[in-house]
This record gives sequence, C-alpha cells and structure tokens, in this order.
Amino acid sequence: MTQPFIARAAIGTFLVVNLAVIHAMFLIAGPPAHNLFGQLGRLLGLYLAFAMTVQALLVARLPLLDRAIGMDRLTGWHRWTGFAVFWLAVLHPTFVILGFARYDRVSFPQTALTLSRQLPVLLGLIAVALIVLVVALSVRIARRRLSYEAWHTVHLLLYAVLVLGIVHQAYEGTAFTLNVLTQIYWWGLWAFALGALITYRLIVPLVRNNRHRMRVAAVVPESDDVVSVHVTGRDLHLLGAKAGQFFLWRFPGHNRWWQVNPFSLSAAPNGRSLRLTAKGVGTTSAGLRDLPIGARVFAEGPYGSFTIDNRRGTATLLIAGGIGITPIRSLLEDPGLSGDVTVLYRVRSGADAVLLGELRNLAREKGARLHVLSGRSSATNQPFAPQSLHALVPDITSRDVYVCGPAALTNAVLATLRRLKVPAGQIHAELFRLAP
Repeated sequence: MTQPFIARAAIGTFLVVNLAVIHAMFLIAGPPAHNLFGQLGRLLGLYLAFAMTVQALLVARLPLLDRAIGMDRLTGWHRWTGFAVFWLAVLHPTFVILGFARYDRVSFPQTALTLSRQLPVLLGLIAVALIVLVVALSVRIARRRLSYEAWHTVHLLLYAVLVLGIVHQAYEGTAFTLNVLTQIYWWGLWAFALGALITYRLIVPLVRNNRHRMRVAAVVPESDDVVSVHVTGRDLHLLGAKAGQFFLWRFPGHNRWWQVNPFSLSAAPNGRSLRLTAKGVGTTSAGLRDLPIGARVFAEGPYGSFTIDNRRGTATLLIAGGIGITPIRSLLEDPGLSGDVTVLYRVRSGADAVLLGELRNLAREKGARLHVLSGRSSATNQPFAPQSLHALVPDITSRDVYVCGPAALTNAVLATLRRLKVPAGQIHAELFRLAP
C-alpha cells in the first residue's frame, strides 16, 4: 500500500469513528430541547464543533499528511471544510433560536435578543459573525480584490473563532458532559487538534528558526519585476528540504510579523543555502529587492509533496507557466531526477521567461528537452489543448507530469491530462491555494 492510500484510509477512519461517537452521544443524551427545531440545533452544534477540530487539523500542517497528500490538496479540503463550518455556524443558532421561540411562543427576533444577553451565547454569536466575515472575504469576487497579505491577515480571525467556540462549548455543551468518558473523549479531541496546531504552527517553526538562524546572503534581480533571494544559515541540511517544496517566508524588520508569503525553492537545496524567486505582485514580494544583506529570515516549512519522491515511472514531463517555473526549475536540478525529461515553459513573450539561461544549462546537463511556448493564447496558439500537448509529448500517458503556474493555466493542463487519460497517480500539481 502506498503512503497516500494509508493517509486517506487513516483520515476516513478518523472521520467515521468520530461521527459515530458524536451520534451515539447525541442519542444517549436524550432530548434536552422541547421540539424538533431544538433537537436539530443541538445536533448541528455537535457537527459544527467537530468540523472546527477538523479545520484546525487541516491548517496545522501535519508533516505526515503534507508528505502523503500534499499541502495544495489539503488546502482544497480546508476550503470545503470552511464552507461546511460556515453553513453549520449559520444553521446551528438559527434552529436553536427557532426551538426556543416556538416553545416560548414569542417571535424569533425577540428570542434571539433575549438569548444574546447570555454571555456564552453572545460569544457564540460573535464567533458566527467572524466566520461569516472570513467566508465573505474568501469568495472569488472578494478574493480577487484582496492582496495575499490582506487575505491572510483576515484569516487570522479564525484563531479567535476557535477560542470563542471552546468557551461557548464549555458553558453550553450537554451531549459531551454525560459522564467522565464522554468528557475525556470530547476534550481529548480538542486537545489533539489544538495541540497539533500549536506544535506545528508555532513551536516547531520557533525551534527550527532558532537553530538555523537564517539570513539574507544575496538579492539578485532576474527581471524588472522578478527577484531571487539567497538565504544562508546554520545546519540547513537538517531542514530536510527537497526540490519542488516551498516555505512560508517572513522577513522581520522588513515586513510586519503577520505578513507571510509562500515562495517555492527555485534551486535544489544543497544543505548550505536556499533560494527563493518571486514576482512582485504583493506587498511582501514587491519589496524583496530592497532586502538588506544580512537581514533576518523566518521560514516555516518545508511544505509540499511536489517532489520526485512521488514519481511512479522514469519518464517525466515538467510544465510551468510564468513564475510557476520556480519549483519546476528546482526539480530539473534535483540530482535524483533522471531518465527521459521534457520541460514545457509557457510565457507570453521571451522577455517573460525568467531563469531561462539556467533552465537551458540544466537541460543540457540532464539531456532534457526544453520547449519555450510563447505568444498569447488564440485559436491557433493553444499549446495545452489535447491535440497540441499530445503532439509535443506523444508518450505523455507513460510519464509523470508536474504542473505549476497560474490557476487558469494549471486547471487547463489538468483538464487536458484527464482527456488524454494520463493516470491520476502520475499527475502532480501545485496551485498554492494556501490555507492561513
């Protein structure tokens, strides 16, 4: 059995077992409410609390799940779990209030106002309001208008939601206070989720950065809006970073502590230095060229399963679009990448092809084929249409395919790969839909 299969089986078991226990607690607790609305509200509250623990685990960046499944896919799960949390957060108080309103025979608004005067209920309603705010700013229309830094900062409100939710449960919970066993289970579940979150999002990064003490060694402009930053530190080989992975980078003194960006390694790690290459599209990335030599660097990671460890065969196709060339370039440099290698680099014009000289040198050393696909997309220029891609790489179904680039390009390539019937296990994509 493969590591991804084992990880998925473990996740499925975790979900099924916990949902079974939650339903058992709900049934054993009996009807604390006086009507169906109240009952549904209580059950939805249990679902909501469990969904929040799952969400905490998804953003904890557990190394086992990251290596087996990949941070990009986990972040997709985080997004859908977030929508589940949103609807449960809206429906849970709605049904509870409806239940009380029907029992007391008063209006819904009046019941809501009365309940909100109780501190535990008020804290729960504040948590709901914060969830609604975060989700509203995460829908595509709003997301396009926000910089990555602003979007990430807004998502920090979710940590406040966790705290408010725990306090609300401590006062309002009934199903998990039946006996000592149910209390141990419930709070043990929360301790596991929060413990994982604190360990891998706070303690481990602090310990690693204190050990490695990373600094900016050089800043190299690659084009008018693209810059490479070389980072050195102590014992960097202990990080275990691999070509294709990324870090979350902070530059204390240059940006505020909450401003963080996911940048891929643009060169294969050598144990002595790390290199990131970024395009100036946000506050952090645009200011990288002004980093002073010797500036402190705080890096969280490495993350991602976009590595050659997941290859199934010996022939490889590397596809990049725009600045998505950075992890592709590092993969091409990886000493472990051997066999028949083809690289497709999609850019609007030759001037946009950053790191092209390095790619040509690496391709020459590896005996790889490099194709630079330039020009705007049109009816006659669609290099990633099924017939075009198959013409470029006739044996594509026998290759492991790595794809990184803008979302539109990556999605188009993935759709083409499905139409060409490339086995799903041979497709590796990095979209950077990063959870906070």
